[in-house]
Amino acid sequence: MYLEKIKKARESIKDVVIKTPIIYSDVFSKETNNQIYMKCENLQLTGAYKIRGALNKIRSLSPEQKAKGVVCSSAGNHAQGVAYASSLEGIKSKIVMPKTTPLIKIQSTKDFGGEVILSGNVYDDAYNEAKRIEKEEGLFFLHPFNDEDVIFGQGTIALEIFEDIKDLDIILCPIGGGGLISGVSLAAKEINPNIKIIGVQAEGANAMEQSFKTGTLVNLSKVNTIADGIAVKCPGDLTYSFIKDYVDDIVTVSDGELTESFLILSEKHKLLAEPSGVASLAAAKKLNVKGKKILSIISGGNIDMVTISSLINSGLVSRGRLFCFSVELPDVPGELLEISRILSSVNANVIELNHNQFKAFDRLKNVVLEVTVETNGHTHIDTIKAELKNSGYEITQVY
Repeated sequence: MYLEKIKKARESIKDVVIKTPIIYSDVFSKETNNQIYMKCENLQLTGAYKIRGALNKIRSLSPEQKAKGVVCSSAGNHAQGVAYASSLEGIKSKIVMPKTTPLIKIQSTKDFGGEVILSGNVYDDAYNEAKRIEKEEGLFFLHPFNDEDVIFGQGTIALEIFEDIKDLDIILCPIGGGGLISGVSLAAKEINPNIKIIGVQAEGANAMEQSFKTGTLVNLSKVNTIADGIAVKCPGDLTYSFIKDYVDDIVTVSDGELTESFLILSEKHKLLAEPSGVASLAAAKKLNVKGKKILSIISGGNIDMVTISSLINSGLVSRGRLFCFSVELPDVPGELLEISRILSSVNANVIELNHNQFKAFDRLKNVVLEVTVETNGHTHIDTIKAELKNSGYEITQVY
C-alpha cells in the first residue's frame, strides 16, 4: 500500500539524494555478538537523512504554495534539508531553530540559503514560533516528521538498504518525532514482513517510547539529553499511528552509552556522527539477541568541533581510557618521583600533573597531587589503584 508511494518519492528525489554506503562493523559486531551493518546517512548531502523528506515534500507543493515560500521548525538537520531543497527549487525559506542548536547547524542552514530565526530552548518552542509565522505571513509550514510526503521521503532509505542486504533480521532506527522510523518501517514491512524494526530514543527524551508502551500519545514537559537531534517533547500523532502498527519495539539509551558509541565509531571507523546519529549503535548492545544480522541507521553527522572534543573526553573516561586521581603527599623531596615510578611500573602514561599545596588538609606539611593518566581499560585502572594502595597511598578517583 505504502511501498509504491515510497518508490515514487525515490524517483522524485533521486537526482539530488545520495545513495549512502552500508558498512560492516567488526568492532560493533564483536561487542554485540551479532553482525552489525551501518547505513551511513551522516555522509548524505546536508549531513543527514532529512534532505530526503524535505525535498520530496517541497517538490510536491503546488506553484502557489511555492510562490509563498516555506517555514519550518527544526533542531538542526531538517533545517538544513529544507534550506537546501528550497534553494534548489528557487523557494524562500524561513527556518526556526532552538537557541541551543549547535552553531554548525545554524551556520550550515544559512549557507544553504535559509533565513534562520532562533526561538526557545527546545524543538517544540521553535515549532510554536514557526506556526505563528505560518499564520501571520502566509508561508507554507513544512513539518519535520508529521507529514506523509516527508515520511515517504525518509522511507527511501529502506529501499536502498534492501538493494544491498536482502536477509536482514533487524533494523535499528533512532526516533525523535518519528518520521524516519515511520518511513523505514512502512517500506521494510512490505518488502519483508518478518523483519523486526526497533526504534531507539534517548532516556531523557523518550516520549514515543512511553506512547508506544502505554498505548496513548504521551507529551513530555521537558527533555534532557545530549542527542539534540532526537530531543522532541511532543511526537507526531501521524507517526505514532504508523509506529504502533509497524514497529516491533522501542528501546532507550543513556547519554553515557551514546558517548561511548560515538567514541568507538570515530576511533575504529574514522566516521563522525552526532549523538542522535549513533543512538542505533548504542542500542545494538542492549538487544537480547545473538547471531542476528542487524542494520543500524547512522542518521546524521552534523556536529561541531567543541562537542566532538567533549564527547571524545567523556567517551575515553567511560571506556576506561582516561583515569584521574588525587593523593595527598608529604611535602618532601622524592614523593612525586615515587608516584611516577609506580605509574611507570604498571605502564600508565601520565598526561597531566597538578601539584597543589593549597588543596591539602594540612597545608604546612602536605601537598595534593592530581594525576591524569592514559590507560588501556577498566582492568588496567584497577591494577593501577591496587599498586598505589599496596605502596601505601590512599587515592581519591576524580574520574
